[in-house]
Amino acid sequence: MAENANLYCLVMAGGRGTRFWPESTSKKPKQYLNLVSDRSLLADTIMRFSDLVPPERRFIVTVKEQEKLVEKESGELIGRGGIILEPSGRNTAPCILLSIATLLQKGASSDDVIAVVPADHVILNVEAFRDVIGEAFELAVTNDRIVTIGIPPTFPHTGHGYIQKGESIRDGVYHVARFKEKPDFETATSYLKSGDFFWNAGMFVGSIGVFLKEFEKHSPEIYRFIGDLKDNVESFEALSEIYEKIPKDSMDYAVMEKSDRVMVVGARFDWNDLGSWDALEAVIDKTDGNTIASSSGECILNSSGNIVFAPGKFVTLVNVNDLIIVSNDKNLMALPKKDSQKVREVVEFLKDHELGPELL
Repeated sequence: MAENANLYCLVMAGGRGTRFWPESTSKKPKQYLNLVSDRSLLADTIMRFSDLVPPERRFIVTVKEQEKLVEKESGELIGRGGIILEPSGRNTAPCILLSIATLLQKGASSDDVIAVVPADHVILNVEAFRDVIGEAFELAVTNDRIVTIGIPPTFPHTGHGYIQKGESIRDGVYHVARFKEKPDFETATSYLKSGDFFWNAGMFVGSIGVFLKEFEKHSPEIYRFIGDLKDNVESFEALSEIYEKIPKDSMDYAVMEKSDRVMVVGARFDWNDLGSWDALEAVIDKTDGNTIASSSGECILNSSGNIVFAPGKFVTLVNVNDLIIVSNDKNLMALPKKDSQKVREVVEFLKDHELGPELL
């Protein structure tokens, strides 16, 4: 591989996550919310690549319905033509193949390297993130491999996939033995005790050429569309017809789990995928023992362990503990923190409710 390869970043922003309802909705999903800073999660994600990747090599891939949201949140953080539009959501493998076709059409070479990351994760130690991405870039260039970033697990999480370490390459870098699906609690506990596993954060770094070779080898039914995609990236209508024919599949299933050309580098930075409201406790400093994600002020009396998101509202907490309280223009939600996952049940309820179209 050429030693002068360029690094591109590709931020995947087409998700429709509902676990942060009522603030996250189909009209404005989680990645466009200001949950942990004065910028959206998407803007924070792009800005992590400052000093690593110039704006003209930063790209965001999303679905057509979210184009205006991306334009608003990305601004000058990306270059002209830096938004790649999926005609429809077909999971991450077609999404990445379409993005590669677009980059090639825009002048990228097969030697150039892309760092693929989700748009809605929180990483506070930005310098350490840049160091690890830089190391992954170097590993990808010198070894002709796809490098994934593994998160050292801190508890037996059942909501993440896992990556098992293989042979050590150097300190903190390993061949990947295998990818593991989301485990039950007992299995996750055994993974944690073994010390042989990382959480899979869905971050990949590799050259365009290596990605395409692995697509061709392991998912030829997806790869065969690369030429048609590249020839039609300028015509959304033509692209839509082609894209609907591509099988839906995740990058993990289509390529990563089958490939023997994958390395993993352990993250040396904090990481949180903000899977639900209670995750805010880990990324926002406490105010009098409570996590106040947003408010115009607060009066807290004999209350602790609460998580509050109430933009523009004065919040009063009196003799209440361990609650999640979310208030916006249309909704008020309060529930015990331990039941944070039950937000999904509310979303399911609203799908059949007359107010569902308005509130979801």
